[in-house]
This record gives sequence, structure tokens and C-alpha cells, in this order.
Amino acid sequence: MSCSLLEFCRLHELKTVRDYLFQSQKNEPVEEKNQTENDLSWETSEWESAWDSGENKEEEATSATMVEEEPTGQRSPWLQDCVVSLSPCSDLLVVAREQKAVFLSAKWRTDDGGREEMTLAVSWTGTLSTDEGECVSSSICIPLASQKRSSTGRPDWTCVVVGFTSGYVRFYTENGVLLLAQLLHEDPVLRLKCRTYEIPRHPGVTEQHEELSILYPAALVTIDGFSLFQSLRACRNQVARAAAAGSDVIQPPPLAYKKWGLQDMDTIVDHSSVGVMTLCVFDQMKNASILGGFNASVKGNPPAMSQYVTVGGGPYTGFFYAVEGSSQPLLSHVALAVASKLTSALFSAASGWLGWNKHKNEEEAVQKHKPKVEPATPLGIRFGLPDSRRHGESICLSPCNTLAGVTDDFGRVTLLDLARGIAIRMWKGYRDAQLGWLQVPEERGDREFSPSTSLPRRHALFLVIYAPRRGILEVWGMQQGPRVGAFTVGKHCRLLYAGYRLMGVNSVTSKGWQLHTQQVCLLDPVTGALRTVNIPFHLALSDKKSERAKDMHLLKKLTTVLRSRQVEPDILESEAKSALLDIKHPAIKKQALESLLSNKNAPVSCLTNITSALYDTLQQQDPEEVDPALLQLCSSQLKLLQLYTDIQHLHSAADMEACSKNDSLEGIEDELSRVGPTLQRYAQLTLRPSVSFAQDSPDSTLPAQVFLSQMECTEDEELRVIRCSDTEWTQLGNFMFWGCLCGKSPLYKVCDTLQQAGISPQQLLSLLLSVWLQREKEVLQKPEETVRNLHTLLIALSNMKGAVEESWDPQSISPWWQQVRFTCIQSHNAAAALLAAFVAHRATKASITSRADSKLQLEWEAVSLELEQWVVCVRQLEDVLVLQTLLLVPPQGAAGGAAAQCSIKTLLEGGTGGIADSVSKWVFRHNLAPERLKEILQKKEEEDEKLEQKAGEEGKEPEEKSQEDTDRTAELLVAVCQRFPHSLSPDLLFAHCCWEYVVQWNKDPEEGQYLWCAVEHLKLVSSPHIQLGISAMMWSTFIVKRFSAAAFLLEKVGKAPKDRLCRRDVGMGDKAMTSFLGCCVQLLQILMEADSAVEEVPAPELSVEEVWCGAEGPASLAELALEQRGVHYPLVQHHCLVASLLHAAMTFSLKVKPLSLFDSKGKNAFFRDLTTIQLMPSGDMDPGLVSQRQEFLLRVLSGWVQAINDPSSSASGTRSPSPPSSGPKADWWPSLCLDLGSLLQVNPDILRRHLVCELYNEGLDPRAEEVMLEVEDKDVLGSQLLVLTGQRLSYSLLHSQSQTQAAMELLARLPPTLCTWLKAMDPSELRCPMVPLSQTSRLVGRLIEILPENHAQYSLALHLLEAVEVLTTEG
Repeated sequence: MSCSLLEFCRLHELKTVRDYLFQSQKNEPVEEKNQTENDLSWETSEWESAWDSGENKEEEATSATMVEEEPTGQRSPWLQDCVVSLSPCSDLLVVAREQKAVFLSAKWRTDDGGREEMTLAVSWTGTLSTDEGECVSSSICIPLASQKRSSTGRPDWTCVVVGFTSGYVRFYTENGVLLLAQLLHEDPVLRLKCRTYEIPRHPGVTEQHEELSILYPAALVTIDGFSLFQSLRACRNQVARAAAAGSDVIQPPPLAYKKWGLQDMDTIVDHSSVGVMTLCVFDQMKNASILGGFNASVKGNPPAMSQYVTVGGGPYTGFFYAVEGSSQPLLSHVALAVASKLTSALFSAASGWLGWNKHKNEEEAVQKHKPKVEPATPLGIRFGLPDSRRHGESICLSPCNTLAGVTDDFGRVTLLDLARGIAIRMWKGYRDAQLGWLQVPEERGDREFSPSTSLPRRHALFLVIYAPRRGILEVWGMQQGPRVGAFTVGKHCRLLYAGYRLMGVNSVTSKGWQLHTQQVCLLDPVTGALRTVNIPFHLALSDKKSERAKDMHLLKKLTTVLRSRQVEPDILESEAKSALLDIKHPAIKKQALESLLSNKNAPVSCLTNITSALYDTLQQQDPEEVDPALLQLCSSQLKLLQLYTDIQHLHSAADMEACSKNDSLEGIEDELSRVGPTLQRYAQLTLRPSVSFAQDSPDSTLPAQVFLSQMECTEDEELRVIRCSDTEWTQLGNFMFWGCLCGKSPLYKVCDTLQQAGISPQQLLSLLLSVWLQREKEVLQKPEETVRNLHTLLIALSNMKGAVEESWDPQSISPWWQQVRFTCIQSHNAAAALLAAFVAHRATKASITSRADSKLQLEWEAVSLELEQWVVCVRQLEDVLVLQTLLLVPPQGAAGGAAAQCSIKTLLEGGTGGIADSVSKWVFRHNLAPERLKEILQKKEEEDEKLEQKAGEEGKEPEEKSQEDTDRTAELLVAVCQRFPHSLSPDLLFAHCCWEYVVQWNKDPEEGQYLWCAVEHLKLVSSPHIQLGISAMMWSTFIVKRFSAAAFLLEKVGKAPKDRLCRRDVGMGDKAMTSFLGCCVQLLQILMEADSAVEEVPAPELSVEEVWCGAEGPASLAELALEQRGVHYPLVQHHCLVASLLHAAMTFSLKVKPLSLFDSKGKNAFFRDLTTIQLMPSGDMDPGLVSQRQEFLLRVLSGWVQAINDPSSSASGTRSPSPPSSGPKADWWPSLCLDLGSLLQVNPDILRRHLVCELYNEGLDPRAEEVMLEVEDKDVLGSQLLVLTGQRLSYSLLHSQSQTQAAMELLARLPPTLCTWLKAMDPSELRCPMVPLSQTSRLVGRLIEILPENHAQYSLALHLLEAVEVLTTEG
């Protein structure tokens, strides 16, 4: 918890860097070289030597080792003669001397020990200067942020900015490629500094913009960061293109900069650009009065000013203020240089030249002719710190822009307050010091002790001073803080402080970024180590807060010990106790104690001993100095730990007290025997295998830490259980009472212990009932034993003080027993709730009886009032148990999802239809056929006979076992219906099943079977009133929208649409749509039949079972059905007509526009509300429409005849989602067409004659003869059949491949008229020409019968009869 130096990188190529930069000195004589080293090394005073002798032994040893390795003079301060700059991201280091420079980039390497470490390796070396005689005077490395959205804060690339003695400022890439060259002033560049964007930590802080500042001896140039960022990116892109393609380079946009001529100061050596600031009103008035006198005017808004602070001489420190807007930005022409592939290695290394594709003499001419330099805007000094003998050497601006550290030639370090312009602190004895700043954010845990946790995180500011003469690095707290850290380091190190981060960042792009930057780095040229300073935040807390800092250190030490899982309990106890007792601050001590008590690794004995020791220590102190809250916490936690230990000891005790087996439980035993079979069946269904985690097992021990977190001690020394989640609540109840319920723990001792602890009986009752209900499976394994123990516990709790009020009026309901009833009513564990109700009912009866006996009077009203509540509750729970048992039965052959959970509360809240709704969902899960459900409901009286038959059957096969399960399920359903005779009457159950199926179909319209089942259930409803209401609700809610979409789709397509169109417009496939239209026809037929029967039957009266009269919730489905208005019969018939047409068109894939078969009145009436009266078509229809209708019906009949004689359609018919009775082979299609014909004003005799002809055409003579009996116009039919007969004979005589000689002789004997007529026949029109002669003979006989003798073709029929008879006899 103190300052530390952390090495994060090591340079292994420093010797290479030194050799390259000092090549000119390699050939010098050794004596001269040694003399130079002696001249360059500084003399140290005696007191510095004394300092080093005491504290620098380790450094000397390290240096001596390095001297042995590097005998060529590595200890010489060669790095002090170089210009060194490090990127804030620590990924690029630049070392330059005179004209040369070396770039070192970050790389990862594996050291000798196999560990990964970061190193800076040489990536580029070369000469930077282009003008003769110019040298590098300053450099900085600016990382540029990535503009990609996926960036996380790492820089895209790093730009190296180098200032020269010639006044040029040049910008390079990491590879030494020159991007920009700018001559802003003709004096040497003294210092380059950069400011990047920082998110303001406080609302009042002015947001600072990015900029690059360049200091000359008498001028200061500032370049806008945004303009520079865009120019550098553009130049880098152009360099990449030019290097790849060799094309000309477009001139980049000019840089926007400001140039100030700093006046009234003798010499300037360093500067800091503080940024934009705004004076407060008082400072504005003060400055106006000083500058303008007494009558000076003051502007309303203080002007924004840029503050610049310089150091040097005359005065020692100068403050300059440039008012925003006083000088326009200057636009300069930028000289762009690109390293061409065609140039020599020397020029490539030197990063190019001015211009592009110029000859060497032109380059020299350009270099000699320097560009025009803009004049500077004069800026006078506002004030300064005059000290004629003192000269400043450097200034270092703090990250918060409010403080600055200044070094001078007197060996002093001065701390400046920039806002007030005064020196507030000075350090002596730091000659040639190098400065840096560290801003440390507050740690997360420290903020908890802050007065207001809603405030932003605090930041501590530290000044880092490196004194090379003494070889020491110090860290000082700001502003008047002590020295918090000191490190002995080498005398030749360089302190590298950037003071900026990434350029190109703003408040939007920086959100979510993690900027990986180092604030202060120390480079040791002897070892090559690059180290950073780590300072904890609490070191900024001084004086009285230093004690808190120590406490925080102890708290973190305690936290570290508690997190370690490998510490022995004894060691853990001793270390935790010492740390806890050493903490002084009460709030931190309290937090440490809470952290200890919540730790899962500490055993209970350890927690008790430490808390007891702390409590004893607090008791021995002065009461006025002890924090009452801490003392109360220790006392309460000790009490809770003692309670936990006592309960745990009782559960593990070997001695068992005598259980109350002598208690009379006759009433409960009778109840148990009565509901025993149902309980067994319920237990079998709930014992299905399930997956659970070991740590969630109810048998796992409750940790003491969890127990403490769920309990709290009130001010009156009573314990209260904190209401938490149901799982944690049950876990606590399990810890307290499950051993008692199992008979493994002493009941009365546990109750006495809990009562003495001060826990309220109501909370204990809630915990007991919670564990009883949640551990239902274990309870049902030994119901009698657990029920007896529950009875004993319940009596013991009710006898506690504060349980049942002594002043309880028996004429009112007891809150104690009401709590038990309320818990049972809410529980979904029906069996456990029923058993608890049995126990509570008996306990209540005994309690009321004892009270009545004690008062020597009989209050029958009180007894009946309280017990009546229990009678109703028990009856309701029995009903719920039977219903829940039915709902738990899984469907055969499938998982079927989780079973529905029900309770008294959910059934009451579900309204009067909630029970039927639950059973209907169960019917759907089991896919119980409507006829099967009807059969089960009709066999309630036969239950006893079935039980007798099953009693004698043993050793069943698997098939018989599955049948037995089905029968048991049917018995359960019958039992449920018997317990709910009104709520589950057949009509209500069928209605709810119908609604459930149609709801499920609406979720997945592809499942046409669901809609068919819904219609079948609806048919089984006997009450026409309910049937009518359900049908109307189904139509308006689910059907009409899809039905209209299907009608419009067929109308638009003009034929049966493809599957894709059906799915797009109707939401289902073509097969599903065919089934859907068939169900629509049946639904509308049911609607018409129900509407016709409503007036003949009175409306049913809906009733509910007596114990379920308190149901409150939405209206039941039957109630809604009875509230529906009557429908308009002609409108329903109209819709049924078009539904039949649509169904026929889809079934037989016919081309038709169904809505076009109706006139305008008929079209307007479609898809209207069935309860409204619409203007319907009347009178004779247009003959054109009648003709179209007739043509459609004739095609339907033809399609049906072809389907029934098509053997291939049988295979595909089985895959249809609709039942086979509604397919294209259904026998009711002819009668449907005849009915439709009468409604569509089509002559039915035409349809019958067409059907007869089609049947004969298919060779289905027996069916044709049946239909022929109903034909009225025999003459026309005879003419049609005569042609068909001629086609058959023509095929047999003329077109058959097996022509016999007898047939040819017969043909020759036929009359010429008949022969000519037969030859004119076309047998190809016959779909079944291969018909036996016997059928043709029978057909000719029918022809003779139906044709009158005076018919024109009667003689032709006789010739046909003769020919057929001859063929028959000869065949």
C-alpha cells in the first residue's frame, strides 16, 4: 500500500543506439575520450556523496556490474546530450542527437526464463536534417486515435514531430517517412508541447481543445489539433498511395495556426499552454480597474482567454493572456515530402525532400529559397514573477491545468498556482531536476466512506521530482502534502513525462474506451529499464486522515486473507482478529466486521471468537468513545451466532425427546384414509425424475453467513427475519424445522430456543409452512409421521406469547389461523396444503373448544364461524388436489411440456370458467379425441363396474398396462367432473375444449387438425344457445379475417392458388387452406342449425359449486357466449354458400372466380358482421351468372367422379391434415352440389343428368343407375346415354386392338345406318372405354326403357340392343 516503481519494459539495444548517434567519437583517442567523459560528468558536493553513500548502494552495485559488461563507457551521461521523447502509449521511443535519430518500437519477446516481456527495439535509424548546419532541438511523439467504430482506445499510428535549429518543424511516421515540413519562424525551435482532449470531471471545468504549441526564442506558435489531425491523416494516406503507385501527390490542406510575438520578457526557454479560461466577474472588475482606472467600463460577459506561461529570465516567470478572436488563424502552405521507391537508400532514410519529381539542383534551389514566414501578432505580458538573479529552466503543467512546477538555475523547484499567478511552494536542493505529474483516481472501495457517494470519483495529484545529482526520485502530495515516496535510482536516468494522451479523441468517440497510457516513465540508460511510478490514492490523505488510510490498508489486508481459500482456520482467526482490533475508525471497523461475517470460508467458531473479542474490547473502552452502532452490531451478531450454534446443536443431538404419539389424531387419520388413494396417485405423478444442482438441495447445510444475512436484531433486543426470496426463506425454514418434521430433532426444545431468541411466532409459522409446502415429496413418503409432527409444532407455536391473542373474540376470525389458511390458499402444492389444512382444522377446533370450556359457556356461533372457514378451505383443497392430480398426468408418447399448476387462489382469480379452462388445456395436451371425451363423460355411472373388473386382473402385458393407464386417467377425469358438477358440465367442457383448440390453431394455422377438433367439440355442445354464441365468437375472432383473405386470393388468381401465395396472403399452405375452408363450411352450418333451434329450447342457467361461489375474475366463456346477439340467418347462409364454393374450388383445383358468381348485392354482403341485417340477393338471377354457376357445379361433379375412381389419390389423401370424410372422395359432394344448385338457381335435373353421364363415362354403371332414378327429363338423358353407348360399341368394334373375326362379321351384318353412326363416334372421349359387355348390354336395356317409342332415335337404340346381344352371345 505504498509507492512502488514498476518495470514494464526493457531496452536491450541501447548500445546500438549510442554507437549510431556517437559514431563521430569512435575514432577519437582514448585519452581524449576519457577526458571528455570527465568534462561531461558533473561534480557532486560532499552532502550529495553522503546521501549516495547511505542510500545508493544497490544502484552502485548495479552500475558496477554494468561497467564490467560495458567497459567502453556506458556510465557516461550520453543520454543527457540527446533529445529523448516517449509516446504516452509507451510504444515508440525517439532518441535524436544533432542530425541523426533512432526510432524504437514496442515488441514482445521471451526472456531466458520463458516469460513474455515488452521491449523497445530499433525500428528505424537515419538522418533527419535536410538543411546544412541544422540540428534536432526538440521532439515529441503524438499517438493518433483510430476513427474506426471498433476501436477500443489503442492508437492507429504515432506521428513523430521534430523541431530543428533552423526553425523547421517536420512530421514523420513511425518508419521515418516525412509527411509535412513547416517553417513557421526563422529562429531555433526551443520546445514542442502538445495538449489533447480530456473529459471534464466537473460541470464547471472548461472543455479544452487539442493543440500543438511550438516555442521559439521570441514567438509562440499554436496549431489547432483538429486541423493537424486531419492533415496528418490525409498526408499519410497520400504517402501510402504514392509509394504504391508512384503518382503525383495532391497538396494537403493548409494548417491553421496562430503566431504570437511574446513581448516584455528578456529570455524564454520553456512554456506551457494552459488553455482557454474565463475569469470570474470579480477578477474581471479587478483587471478593468487596474488597467483602465476608476471609470473603466466592464463588459457583461467575461471574455474567453488562452493562457500561456513562460519561464526564463526578466521576469523569471511570465503570464500571457490572448483574448479569443483577437487574432485570425493563419493559413500556411505546407511542403509535402514523400520517400519514393526510386530514390537511393540515403535519401529514403532521410525521408525525402521538398516537392515531388524534382532534380537535385532544383531541390537545392528550393532549400536555399525558404518559404515566406508570416509575422507574429504582438502579445504583451500581463504579469510575471520578477527575480533578476533567477533564471527558469523548465516548466511542467499539471494534468488539471491549475498547477505547474518550475525548475531554475538555483536548484529550486517552485510550485505555481496558475489561476492566481503566485508561487505557493518551493523545494530546495534539486539542481537539474526533471519534473512530472501523476493523477491518481480514487479506488472504488474508498468512495464508500465519502460523505456523499453520489459525487464523482476524486483524483489525487502528485508531483514527481527526479534529482539526477543525487540519483533519487521523489513523490510529493499536492498542494502542501508530504513526501509520500522516494526511490534510489541511477544518476543518468531521464524522467519522461508527456502530459498528453491520444490526439483525435472527443467526448463522443472516447465513450467506452480504455486509454492505455503511462503518465510518468523513468528511463535508465545503464540497465535499459523503463519503469513507471505506482501510487495508491490513500497516500494523498494527510493529517487526521492518515489514520483512516492505515485502517483502509488493514481492511484490504483482511479482505485478502478472507479471499484466500488455503488458509488454516487458526491462522485465519488470528490474522483476522489482529487486523480487526487494530483498525481505529468505527466505520471501517464496522465494514471489516461485516466483511468477516459474510465470508463463506470462515467457520462459525472463528466468527464467534473474533466477534466476542471485539465486543469485549469495546466494552472495556470509554463508553463515550465507542460507536453505539458498532457495539449494537457486535451484540446482535453474537446473539445470532449463538442462536445458530444452538439450533445446529439441537439438530445434531443424539438424545430424542418423546414424540407426541399419544396425541389423538382420529379426525386427521379418517381424513387421510379418505383421500389416501388420491394422495398416492398424486405422489406417483410428482416423483417423476428431474434435474437439480447439489448446492440447491434442501438437505444441504445452511451456512452461518446466510443465516446472519437473513436475520436482524431490532432495537428492543428482538430478532426479526428479513423477508427475502422464496428460495432463501424456505432454506431458513428448512434449517429450523425440517429436523423436527422428520422426527429427528427435539420439537419442544427447538421451539423454546426460537421463542427465547425473540423471533415472532408469526414469522416462525410462515417459515414452518414454507418448508412444509416446499418439501411436499418428502412429506408424502411418510404422511402420518410428518403430519403428527406438524400438529405438535403447530400447537407449540400457537401456544407462544403473541401468537393467538388472548383478547380474541371467538365471533371473529383469528389472524393466526387466517395466516395458515391464506398460505394454503396460495400454495400450488395441493397435497401438502391439504395435509396442513387437516392439521390446522383440528388444532383450531381443539383451541376453540378449550377456550369455550375455560369460559364455562358454549359459544356455538364462534365455533361455527371459525370452523366453517376451515370446512370450506378443506373442501376447496380436496377439489384442487383431484384437479392437480389430473393435470399432472403426462401425455402418452411425448413430454408435453410442464404441467399446469393450480391453487385455490388461481382458480378463484380465474373466474367461474377457470376450472373448465384448466381441464380444456389438459385435454389439448393429451390430444383427447372429442368422441373419446364424450364417451368418458357418459360413463360416470359405470365406474364401479370397471373397478370390479380391474380388481381381478394381474400380470398384464405392456399393451394392457398402457390401457390400464388410459382407464385410470379416464377415472381421474370422471372424478374431477364429479367434484365440479356445475363448472365441468359437458356443455361447458366441450365449449372450453373447442375454444382451446381454436386458440392453438390460431397460433399455428398449419395444424388444420386443431380447427377440425374445435368444430367437432362444438358439435357436441347440446345447448343451442351456447353453441350459437361460441360459433359467432369463433367466426368473428379467428375465422373471418383469414376466410376473407382466402376468398379474395381465389378471386384474384382465378384458380386454386399455389402454396406460396396461400402462405403469403392467408398465412397457411394450400393443403391447410383446403382443410380450413372445409371447417368454415361446418362452422357456418352449426351456426345456422343453432340459430334455428334457439327459439325451441330455453337458455341454460349457469351455476357454480357452493364452495367456489367466491370466484372473482373475468367472465366465463359460457357467459360470454350467452351474451352474444343473434345472427341474421340469410347472411350466414350466404357465407356458407361461398364457403362451400371456395372449399370445392380448392379441393378439386378448379378455375373459378368465386365472388364473381354473385351480383353486386351478394358481393357487398360478404364478410359483414353476422348479427347485422344486410341487403341480400332476391328474385331471378342474371342468366349469365346462372350459366357460370352451372358450369362450376358441373365441373365439381366431374372432379368428384374422377376422384372416386382414381386409385392414386388414396395415398395422398392420408397426408392431408383434414379427416378423410372431408376429402375429394367424400360421398356428400353430389348432394352438396344439388343443394347448392337450388340456392344458386341452377336446374338440379341438369346436374343429375351430368352426374349420370359422368359416372357411365368412368365405367361406374351401378352408381349411375342409382342416380338415374332421380332424373326427371328421361328423353334428354336417353339421348346423352345413347351417344355414350355408341362410343363404347365403337371402341369395342373399331378401335380395340383385339378385334376378332366375329366382330368384323358382325360389323358387316349391321345396318348401314348403324355402321355409319358407329364409325362417326369418338371413343377417345370415354375415360373408361374398357367396360364389360354385360354392363353395356344393361345400359342399352335402360335406354330402351327410358326412350319413348316415338323418339327419333328409338330405332337406333333397337339396332344397338341387337348388336350388343349378338356380341354377348358370340363372346
